[in-house]
This record gives sequence, structure tokens and C-alpha cells, in this order.
Amino acid sequence: MHDLVHEGRPFFRLLFPPLRSLFPMNTSYRHPRFLLQTTLAFALSICFLGNELLAQSERPVGPLIAYVGTFSSPLQETLPTQVDLPPGNGRGIHVFDVHRATGEMSPVGAIEMGTSPSCLAINLAGTRLYSANETDRVGGDKEGTVSAFAINRDNGQLMQLNTVRSGGAGPTYVSVHPGGQFLLVANYFGGSVAVLPILGDGRLGEPADVQCPVGEPGPARATSAPPGSFAVSGHDRTHAHMVQADPTGHFVLHADLGLDKVFVWRFDEKRGVLTANEPASVALPPGDGPRHFCFHPAGRWLYSIQEEGSTIALFDYEPTAGRLTTRQTISTLPHGFAGSNFCSEILVSYDGRFVYAGNRLHDSIGIFSVGADGQLTSVGEEWTRGDYPRSFNFDPAGDFLYCCNQRADNITAFRVDRNRGGLSFTGQYTAVGNPSMILFLDLAMPSHDTAAAEHP
Repeated sequence: MHDLVHEGRPFFRLLFPPLRSLFPMNTSYRHPRFLLQTTLAFALSICFLGNELLAQSERPVGPLIAYVGTFSSPLQETLPTQVDLPPGNGRGIHVFDVHRATGEMSPVGAIEMGTSPSCLAINLAGTRLYSANETDRVGGDKEGTVSAFAINRDNGQLMQLNTVRSGGAGPTYVSVHPGGQFLLVANYFGGSVAVLPILGDGRLGEPADVQCPVGEPGPARATSAPPGSFAVSGHDRTHAHMVQADPTGHFVLHADLGLDKVFVWRFDEKRGVLTANEPASVALPPGDGPRHFCFHPAGRWLYSIQEEGSTIALFDYEPTAGRLTTRQTISTLPHGFAGSNFCSEILVSYDGRFVYAGNRLHDSIGIFSVGADGQLTSVGEEWTRGDYPRSFNFDPAGDFLYCCNQRADNITAFRVDRNRGGLSFTGQYTAVGNPSMILFLDLAMPSHDTAAAEHP
């Protein structure tokens, strides 16, 4: 038994100090009790090490990356009604490493672009990123552009693949169709929505379809505006502000701020062609200006936020027919508010229990609980600690919410109370010039994209 002893101590005590209490120093190493204790110690140690290795194997291996789209150049040749005029303090697409536990963001790179990549989208595989270049102007029609990037799966860095015209002026929103074969684009100044094919290597093709609805713009004053409001931004013509497919991918919806309508299109997933649904649209109150919308995870409800009316509208959604029916309208602002406010972003929490709404000028995020029937009840609001919150987003775990304060040139981080929906400021400010949108990619999650493997 001498091989079990080192300087008068059992060798296993050196390996497993926490178990010393099991072995009194007067124990005989040949005694049956000692052999029993030895067996027990090794069994416990194996269990301990096994659990520790299992815990380590369950911890994320890759980094959590944040991409921030910015306004990197001033808007040119703007319409008289344009009130949002960012000076272009951003550098392009900023890349950050995000600490999962604290939410802290550390800069790790940037793609220098002077064309204001203000909106970003990532494909489902997490291998390609697309940007709407809002201030770019190409061709005789002065269209905007959209760019495609390959994502390095080791560190999240970007490599540009190509840039194509967006199918209209001032592209302000992009989203990837659930089928992964097409990119949807909303062109704000051109008023059109476009469908761009995504090629085998992730590059973008020329538009497969472009649709530009016609209609009578709404009035300058919003029907639902707060008392004393002078919030007028885009009721001079058609202004497509957001476009996104429904969860099934069979229908595509887009919000037109100028026409005060949400349009619904049937989508040909083979050709990338949009056809007007029946009915073709649903109207919001005149002048309210639908900006963004978000589906509830259940897929049966859609929430639309109105930029000039400062309201959220709840719609029942029939996924088989692509039909919207209005059921509730609620203010994004606290009771008694008076004056001007421009709404911005709307998001539903991952668990579907809360809705968050952005208020610019009031500079807050309104928080609403979701009832069993989808109806909203205000539970409070949180100051964004910045100026003009253009958008916000959750990290993949839903633990933090990050707010892009466009005029303050920063992003602020908040911890999310999942039980009550509340937001608690972490004290963290991240400097970014004119931030417009933040998007996350968890590189600890595996990619299943064969195109990425063939075209790094």
C-alpha cells in the first residue's frame, strides 16, 4: 500500500482535497473500513468530475456577436416632410463581442461604409448578413442599394460579397424570407417593396419583383395623436417602412406610413413574385402612420406601431387567408402625456408575455403585458437614457434589451425582468455614431448552411 502514500498522506487526498474529512489520520490503510472509504471517495469524485465536465460541455463555446447598423452619411435630396435627419456619425456596420453574463459590449471591428447601412438582416443559418444602404444613390432613378456579406463563423467578422440595387429609393428595411431564397426590401423614399433572390453562395441577384401601391396619402395630423402634437413625418406620398413574411412564409406584409395601411401579399416561393391578397390591405386611422409590426409567437396576433399616432394596434391574423382584423388600439405613452412624439420600434418578448414600444422625443420604451386573448395592458415605461430611440432588440437569451439612441450616439443596455416585463438599466453605455439597428448572432450555435462551407 506504500504507493498510495505520499509524505505520510494518502495519494487520493492530494487529488481530492475536499474529501479529506472522510479519512481521519489514524485510519489503517489495510482496514476494510479504509477500503470502503476509498471506494466511496473515488465514486463521489468521479460523479463530481462528470458533472463538472457536463456543465462545461453545456457552456457556449463560440462568442456572442452584435452587429450595429448606422447612419454613416447625411440624407440627401430629402422631402420637405422629412424630420429625421441624422448627420451620419456612424462608420458603417459596427461589430461587437457581447459578454453573456453582464451584457457588456466590446468593439471588435467595423465595415466602413458611407452609404448608411441602417437596417440589417441575418439568414437563418447565421452565415450571411444583408444591409439596406439607405443613403446610396445609383442609376437614373437614384435607387438605393443592398449589400451581402459572408460571416466568419469563428469570430463574426464580415466579408462583403456584392451590392445590388434595392428596387427603389431609400431602402429602410430588409428581412430574409423564411424559405431562405429571397430578401425582402422596403424602400421608404421610393414607396416600393422589392424581392431580391439570394443566390447559392449568398450573393444577391437583381430584383425578381417590385411593387409600389398607389393611393391617397393620409392627412398631416394623426387621428390618434396626443394633444398638442406636431408629429408629422411622411403623409405626402407612399412610404414603405417595413416588409416581412408571416411565420408560414405564404404571405408577405408591408407597412406603408404615408398611405396609413398594412398591405398583405401572396408570395410565390419559387419565383419570388408578390400578388395582392384579398383584401389587399387593412387601414389604420388617417394620419397615424403605421411604421413597424411584430407577430406574436403564437402566430395569431399581429401588433402594429403607428409613428405619428403613438399607438399600438392589435390585429387578429388568419394565417390560412392572410387576413387582418383590428381588435384593439392603445397609446404607447403614459396617461396624460401631451405634445409631440414619434414612435419607432415594437417587439414581443420571446415568451409572448410582453410587448415593448419605442417612443422618440418622449425617449422611453413603453411596456405592455399580453392577455390570454392577445390584448395589451400598460404596465409602465422605462427611460432609454438617450435621445431618439430608433430601435431596440433582445439578446438571444432574452436577458438583456439593447436600445439604439440615434441622436445620443450610443446604445444603452437593460436587464429584462421576465416575470414582470420591467427593464433595469445596467449602467452600460456603448458609443456608436447614429446607431439605427442592433442584431445578434450566437456563434456557439452550429450552422447548417452548406453554401457557407462551399463559399467561406
